[in-house]
Amino acid sequence: MLVSSRKCYLSGSDWVINSLDHLMKMTTCSGNMSQIVLMLDSPLDGKNLSSTVNSFAKNFPVLQGRVARDFKLTPYWKIPAACDRDVTLNVSQHTETSTLETFLPLLEQSANSRFADEREHLSFHLFNSSRRSALAMTFDHRLLDARGAELFLNLFQQTLQGKGSFEKTTFTSSMELTRWGEKFLAGRNVNRRIISLSRSIPRSFSLQPGIDKSFKYRLLNFTSDETSAILDRACSESGYLMESPFFLAVITQAIHELFSARSDDGSSYLIPVTTDLRSGQDILNELFFNHVSFLFYQIPVDRCQDMKELISQFKLQMYENVKSGFPRDLAKASLLTRIVPLQTLGRIIRIPMSGKIATFAFSHLGKSLYDSPSFMGGNIDNLFHMPRVPVPPGIGFFTNIYNKRLNLVISYLDKLLSEDEITLLEEGILKRFGVTTDRNRFSQN
Repeated sequence: MLVSSRKCYLSGSDWVINSLDHLMKMTTCSGNMSQIVLMLDSPLDGKNLSSTVNSFAKNFPVLQGRVARDFKLTPYWKIPAACDRDVTLNVSQHTETSTLETFLPLLEQSANSRFADEREHLSFHLFNSSRRSALAMTFDHRLLDARGAELFLNLFQQTLQGKGSFEKTTFTSSMELTRWGEKFLAGRNVNRRIISLSRSIPRSFSLQPGIDKSFKYRLLNFTSDETSAILDRACSESGYLMESPFFLAVITQAIHELFSARSDDGSSYLIPVTTDLRSGQDILNELFFNHVSFLFYQIPVDRCQDMKELISQFKLQMYENVKSGFPRDLAKASLLTRIVPLQTLGRIIRIPMSGKIATFAFSHLGKSLYDSPSFMGGNIDNLFHMPRVPVPPGIGFFTNIYNKRLNLVISYLDKLLSEDEITLLEEGILKRFGVTTDRNRFSQN
């Protein structure tokens, strides 16, 4: 093990995320970024927020690091001795903005904004109205995954409340240049799975020439009563604490309806799903970088009509993925890719599926790790994520629960689907959740 305050060797998962970042910069308006959005019941003081955020961020020089390679070509995150610049905070006042529907276009703009350079990986965007505000923390997925970003924001709030305590972060990492047999064995297992998946070409949304390179979003946010009813339905149809297979089945059926109307080619739906590999033993060492892997689900097109059968298929494949150790094998085998240049790795990832990496992406974060009901004195009405999705597939569905309320965000490349098609997807999901399809109600929070 190597302990250094200035260097952190990247894991295989980190290198895959870096390759996706490179791919997205080539195909969209920005890289592999996301943002957490806090909807607050009052406007925030921008100057106070800026000074407080910068005071906190200076404890983490890793926020201003960059990717480098050592003499053995192993990639690492090069960390400066100290933070020498402020965290960007963009503040704008919107007197008429009061609903989520009117905030959403502003949040889309921040989600699609590039970072200033290769050393910027975190920024904030504050949209104030006379009665409410929306705060977006935009983060680079190369440095923070979704749960890590929640942990970072939670630690910030705890520090403000005098509850958070931490010393200067020291990273413990290894080059991982030993135990090659284990890595190659993991790679063999992963390769077998990829070959199995590649026997069926998945349906995917076609990228049209001249397509816009920015992302748009739709948000379905449910009341606590609706959330309780949806989770009860998930428990009844999928099993206790098995909401992910239920959500996947609901979304897949809605997607299937859309593809059936389009008459697209492809014999299956291929869905990469993120899974968290954190042990929970050391929060600070599990805060930065990527502690995720992927499960891959493949559903034949002709098995999407029956909800019970579809849920059963997702559960069975989930058990098979976990039992075989695929997520950890994938993370271990990915260590072998670190010598490959990012642009080459991006092309390799697309080869097995003839460029059709997936139909859509999915992630269920569950209960938010940000556990405070407030932020800098303002009460939080809601908290949700707005990720950008690698292209292809260019569309993803992301769920989380905050304060006993479920959020489902649809992230999609602009003009990949028409607005009418996205609305049909929304309505298909709501219908299967057993919730009214009145969209106006979802805009008033």
